[in-house]
Amino acid sequence: MATPQLTRNQALVFQALESADAPLSAYTILDKLREHGFRAPLQVYRALEKLLEFGLVHRLESLNAFVVCSHPKHDCCSHGTVAFAICERCGLVQEFHDHAIEHQLQDWTKGRGFKAEKTTIEIKGVCANCAGL
Repeated sequence: MATPQLTRNQALVFQALESADAPLSAYTILDKLREHGFRAPLQVYRALEKLLEFGLVHRLESLNAFVVCSHPKHDCCSHGTVAFAICERCGLVQEFHDHAIEHQLQDWTKGRGFKAEKTTIEIKGVCANCAGL
């Protein structure tokens, strides 16, 4: 997959997410980018919408926050199923993909005549570092 040409705002939002240690909400991104001329949430949301469309970032539904895709150059199942392990202590987010889970979910939906548009799996708990492992 070729890297899309980003607008100035898209690039700034992407860079803010890329340099973050944890997922960021749209309003946190706005606060970080005020010195770059961002004044309204709509500027951030428009950029995020395109970055999501390009597969460069993901939205964490349970946190209402965004993270950079850990494998944007791989068209792994067209990002059909994205899974995240989210540490509730330190905020670490680990993106992963498991073909067995992907296929089981596809079989389940197909068997019930359900057409899935998007599947996001979020596992919340404690990372190995916070658990002292």
